[in-house]
Amino acid sequence: MTIVQETVIQADVHLLWRAWTESARITEWFAPAAEIEPKAGGKFELYFNPANRESMCTAGCILLQYDEPHILAFEWKGPDPFAETMNQGNLTTVKVSFRPEQDGGTRITLEHTGWKDTEALLQAREWHVDAWRGMLASLKSNMESGEGILCCQ
Repeated sequence: MTIVQETVIQADVHLLWRAWTESARITEWFAPAAEIEPKAGGKFELYFNPANRESMCTAGCILLQYDEPHILAFEWKGPDPFAETMNQGNLTTVKVSFRPEQDGGTRITLEHTGWKDTEALLQAREWHVDAWRGMLASLKSNMESGEGILCCQ
């Protein structure tokens, strides 16, 4: 039931780590607003609709693991259509692993776990398969384009 997505990005592992763990950088490719406290137990809050911080967000989510620059794990809340299913009780978990490649790129592996076997969660899981694929493509495009603050160390 785990979602696993992987990509190789032609960028330094430390730069990619910063792209995930700095509020000003994650807003360049993932969500338009963010509050991240880069430490275990710190906030990992993304706001996909900054005008309404009650919807389409991960408010209240925290970083579960912060092993710089190798593993980042955080709680995850689903978007509004799946909020009733995903955002009550035990949240799902996303783990992102960063592994330098010999060619200077970095392999990013994303694992989204905690899915229960209910019809509503199966629908939410299917939605997230495409969402994570798109998100990683956005990160890759942003990092490899040489545009924006992410290209600069």
